[in-house]
Amino acid sequence: MRSVVIVGAGPAGLTAAYEASRLGSRCTVLEADLAVGGLARTTEYKGYLFDIGGHRFFTKVSLVEWLWKEILGDDLLERPRLSRIYYRGKFFRYPLSPWDTLAKLGAWESALCAVSYVQARLRPRRPEEDFETYVVNRFGRRLYEKFFQSYTEKVWGIPCRQIRADWASQRIRNLSFSSVIRNAFRFGDSAGANSPRSLIDRFYYPRRGPGMMWSRMAERVEGMGSKVVFETPVEKIHWDNDRVTHVSTPRGSFAAGHFLSSMPIRTFVRALDPAPPEKVRAAAELLQYRDFLIVALIVGREHLFPDNWLYIHEPGVKVGRVQNFKNWSPEMVPDPKTTCLGMEYFCFEGDELWRRSDEELIRQATREAALIGLLAENEVCDGKVLRVPKAYPVYDEQYEAALAQVREFISPIRNLQFIGRNGMHRYNNQDHSMVTGVLAARNIHGARHDLWQVNADQDYQEEGDPVSAGELRSLDETQPAVPRRL
Repeated sequence: MRSVVIVGAGPAGLTAAYEASRLGSRCTVLEADLAVGGLARTTEYKGYLFDIGGHRFFTKVSLVEWLWKEILGDDLLERPRLSRIYYRGKFFRYPLSPWDTLAKLGAWESALCAVSYVQARLRPRRPEEDFETYVVNRFGRRLYEKFFQSYTEKVWGIPCRQIRADWASQRIRNLSFSSVIRNAFRFGDSAGANSPRSLIDRFYYPRRGPGMMWSRMAERVEGMGSKVVFETPVEKIHWDNDRVTHVSTPRGSFAAGHFLSSMPIRTFVRALDPAPPEKVRAAAELLQYRDFLIVALIVGREHLFPDNWLYIHEPGVKVGRVQNFKNWSPEMVPDPKTTCLGMEYFCFEGDELWRRSDEELIRQATREAALIGLLAENEVCDGKVLRVPKAYPVYDEQYEAALAQVREFISPIRNLQFIGRNGMHRYNNQDHSMVTGVLAARNIHGARHDLWQVNADQDYQEEGDPVSAGELRSLDETQPAVPRRL
């Protein structure tokens, strides 16, 4: 029986533990928090359930979908997607609908947008190096300013003129003015399986939030003889030549034959004992993150708006996105006469917004929700703030070389694999994290998958392997992209 220590009980770590346990390994999953799920966990406050953001369960990998259905059964709901854009006091359907947009903008503004689009197509700006130029060339300046600029800058904290155009080409791949029109009128398969990823209109969602998936999976893992240990942050990672020997935690040491890490790479390098060379430590420190906080507002009204979530493109407020968790699943609220909103703010750990007290943040979120027109301030009964460090790995001008240097250093360590979003410093969805967990577990049992190349350039089809090369190509195409500075 192979022994495995897995750092982190998020989607990657728990899926790896599930697969390795199924194959006969004995796993110990070390989780620093009190709950499983990592960035996909569900938080409870006075019976109200909310996500760290909203987590759609959507994938093109049959194994991942099978795992969701196997673990959750009838508790995996199929939900319609409804989301809108808020801009200048109006709510626009997203994906954009020509008739809705025309009605909301008015005939004059719509005509100006059409002229702006034609001008951009006839006289595109060159060189096309930045996000702003890329989008303006395809949608026109007026539509860019209304439906792209403010939200992008809120999320990433970077002016659009400083974001490389290649991120735009990835982020809105296959999404164009013509594809929006086709989707609006349902021409061909535009709303089906071949839709651009931004236009998917149905998804799965657990009855009581994504944390339900990971709690159930943790139970399955323990039912197969492995264990999940909470409040056990890894403080030291002891290694010798080409092997990790054990890890040290406040609860003692844990030794094993194999180690999987989903902890942030920067934190991992800091924990190595003996410490790696200075150039490796310096490289790890260059890996940066965009952080996130969510203010959950409990509102004393049964119905606020029909959307799952709203994109807030209004530059006059700091909130970037609003989740309506009751519309993801009615069981996210304990009292059907109330509603729970998740007001999402994107920031950097330690900045002015991050340092505000919970009371100040709840007041700000309440005020901004009222300004948008979602509620009256006196309808907010209570609130809860959750700060999430290292939510989004940043792809700046330094990250690629820094990550390569860290990878080069750790590559000779034969019994160590990195998995998941922060473990690989890759801005991915939970289905990608799950696939890295599955393939890492199979590597322990004799496979030879390169987890860093889970994309269209690799062929992982093996006899009896339910993860096909085609699915992995689709997996890569459906992952979110991260902007890079010029």
